[in-house]
Amino acid sequence: MFSFFHWLGRRLGPHHRALLAALWVLVQLVYLRKFHGPHFANDSGRYLAYATGIAERFYFEPGHNLRYVLYPLFQSLWLRLGLGWWGIVAGQMAVSALATRAVYQGTRRLAAGKRGAAALATFLFIAWPDIQPFNVFLLTESLFISLVALSFGAFTRLRAGGPRRWLVFFMLLLLTALARPNGFLVALAAALAGLDALRRAPDRRPWRAALLGLVLLAPLLWAALNHQLATYYLMDTYQRGELIFRSQLWAVHQAAPLIMPPPGTGPAMRVLYFAVHNPLYLSRLMLGKLFVFVSYLKPHYSLAHRVLGVLVLWPAYWLAARAARRRGPVWRPARVFLAAIFLLQTAIIMLTVDDWDVRFLAPVLPVAFVLAALELELRFGNRLSS
Repeated sequence: MFSFFHWLGRRLGPHHRALLAALWVLVQLVYLRKFHGPHFANDSGRYLAYATGIAERFYFEPGHNLRYVLYPLFQSLWLRLGLGWWGIVAGQMAVSALATRAVYQGTRRLAAGKRGAAALATFLFIAWPDIQPFNVFLLTESLFISLVALSFGAFTRLRAGGPRRWLVFFMLLLLTALARPNGFLVALAAALAGLDALRRAPDRRPWRAALLGLVLLAPLLWAALNHQLATYYLMDTYQRGELIFRSQLWAVHQAAPLIMPPPGTGPAMRVLYFAVHNPLYLSRLMLGKLFVFVSYLKPHYSLAHRVLGVLVLWPAYWLAARAARRRGPVWRPARVFLAAIFLLQTAIIMLTVDDWDVRFLAPVLPVAFVLAALELELRFGNRLSS
């Protein structure tokens, strides 16, 4: 079997980029046909209403919706141009095309120019059934997925240095942070990669300076965390034992009355108070959310969906973990950056709650695909890239 794929790779290798581009176009057309054009989904109404306010009055709605401000702003551009929903979807597809290119180029840089890992990671990014469909949805997910991928591509360019590359990367981090409330995780992952690089540097003074800076910034970071959590009602989901938002499927039930934080406690402190006073219950809750998030076995998924997850995602997770820990030719800061994105998103879901679909997993799946493809490249070497 491997010999067949090896032969196929040799025959198609010189044309792989054209084939990937054709596949990307075909996939977009398939989903446009499936959803009959731009797809209005559950939260589309509030984003479009916000975008209309920006386009017509340049009014930015305060409160919870401000945490998604980039997407209504993106939508407002197309509404102001008079292109409507089709313009929004076309814009999302254009950004997705750039993101697909970033996945390919970024992976190839990390693989020392070898095309096998880049082609595989890009193929999975295009063909996985829960990533590209968001391009036709009037939701934040398409833009967020693309920005995560673009940030990855920009990060791999930092190795060559240059102020322009750093400027582009920081701009992408800012845009990603504005796309969704958890968008800050990409910047945090980059910071962790930077801290790891400083820790391993021969000169320890920058490492100590960075630690001092974190101590001095702690009050500001705490205030930012409270601001992000202010419009979420985590205690309600904890009390209901929800593993999936507004669903009692697989819910965790407490064996004893829960000890709740007193009124007036700040958002972040409420979580800490609950954790200290209900450690076993919260542990069960977090482990359940971890399983629901990464397993791809949610109770309402079809059998085909579950089988696909077990056959593809589970091995990909294992390969990605191996790649992240492997000491080898893959640039270490990139490995830390990629692993941190996935782990931080997982930690956020464990502390909050997962959704019924894949909207929280899809943005970080490209990370797992890139690392898994790199591990396969390291294991099979020339056979994968020849």
